[in-house]
Amino acid sequence: MNKELLGFLKQYGVIGLAIAVIIGGKANALVTSLVDGILMPIVTFFVPGGGWRTATLNVGPIHFLLGPVLGASVDFVIVAYLVFWFSKKVLREEMVTKK
Repeated sequence: MNKELLGFLKQYGVIGLAIAVIIGGKANALVTSLVDGILMPIVTFFVPGGGWRTATLNVGPIHFLLGPVLGASVDFVIVAYLVFWFSKKVLREEMVTKK
């Protein structure tokens, strides 16, 4: 392998970034699985009708897919909160160990 390329990879942490992307992708799959398999059934239990993810609004010939948008929004809020909570815990532990 070219020495210049190896120097670039080391200097800019490209390998570490690649590892972080791979781990981030798998963490995304884990969080999505938790949301879909555990949290959303609980949310669906409390929402009357349970079919809110397929709700549509029809205005003449136009069909607005409200259910998928609402479902994605709820998923996003849950995932964002979990990531915030997890990163807050990790960063707090990191700050405690540095003292």
